[in-house]
Amino acid sequence: MRVLHLLKTSIGASWGLRQMGELVKIGVDVHVALPPGPMVVKYKKAGVTTHECGTALSVRRPHDNLAIFRRIRRLVREVNPDIIHSHFVANTIAMRLALGKDHPAKRIFHVPGPLHLEHCFFRNMEILSAGSNDFWLASCEWTRQRYIRSGIDPSRLGLVYYGVELSEPPVGRVGRLRQEFGVDPNAPVIGNVAYFYAPKRYLGQKVGLKGHEDLIAAVELAGRHIPGLTCFLVGGPWDGSDHYFERIRLLAERITHARIILTGYRADVHDIYQDFDVAVHPSHSENIGGAVESLLHEIPTIATNVGGFPDLIHPGVTGWLVPPKAPQALANSIQEALERPNEATRRAKAGRRLVEDLLDVRENARELVMYYKNLLATGSLTPKGWKS
Repeated sequence: MRVLHLLKTSIGASWGLRQMGELVKIGVDVHVALPPGPMVVKYKKAGVTTHECGTALSVRRPHDNLAIFRRIRRLVREVNPDIIHSHFVANTIAMRLALGKDHPAKRIFHVPGPLHLEHCFFRNMEILSAGSNDFWLASCEWTRQRYIRSGIDPSRLGLVYYGVELSEPPVGRVGRLRQEFGVDPNAPVIGNVAYFYAPKRYLGQKVGLKGHEDLIAAVELAGRHIPGLTCFLVGGPWDGSDHYFERIRLLAERITHARIILTGYRADVHDIYQDFDVAVHPSHSENIGGAVESLLHEIPTIATNVGGFPDLIHPGVTGWLVPPKAPQALANSIQEALERPNEATRRAKAGRRLVEDLLDVRENARELVMYYKNLLATGSLTPKGWKS
């Protein structure tokens, strides 16, 4: 079985590398098309046949799209895949436009996040571009249900999480961030790990997608009741969002009841998670996001009730779930998690067990191969009577 994967980036999206590496181990002949960049060598090392070329629809440079379409058609002829597996909206639309609705290859859009589905225009544009050989794999339950509500036949739809490599949770606090930034070892510390995405005006966004503004407001509120509260915002600006990053820095400097530290990009995330007493994920739109990492590290976790977060954060069981864009509710949960450390630890350990059940990348890859085989044998992702 030969599968051609389409990615729009070779900088991030490490979930794609993990997934494809496991597919190679199972015996799938995996090809990936992605732009030149630092991830290319890692795909090659994992045994994936790489094609260094961009296959994503260009909005900023629409005159480039005809060349992109020709590139996709040439690539498909050369690879001759049994299945084309795309992972981003821009790759998916470009592939469908390049090949047309009646191309014989089976095509799967594995949806990495729900953002385009939350906006009627972009949701309809994506769905209407599909032909009879197009299928969808959600990577969280919200996405799967959104496609069903949009009229997609369940036989053309499945769910496979982008899994993680499981390892033993770290033991003990490293203290790297606290020492580096002069934070008292006993101070209550919360943290968020995310890139800074500038608001997209064409989506009606006035603040960042990751909810940094909400978290800053919540820290100010919680700091009135929690002496010495410190919040680390870990991550750098994404794709030219430096102006937005600086705007958040200035906003953080204005608070008076707590301390907020922007660390910039860090390559040692797995170590510095252990500095957090609580991890907070205040996103406005998300798949399962950073909740996976914080729970893998058994860090008590608070997240917003959006997208795929509820797949992992079960209130009272694995963490705290709050409404999006609600700083007071977020502040209340921060205060509760810090004031009830034993309960917070219990939920974090339960969250770790849930991640192990749902997101073992080896099992996720086996599920994906099952979908591939069903599609090639029956012409549907989920044959009648088969539960996804």
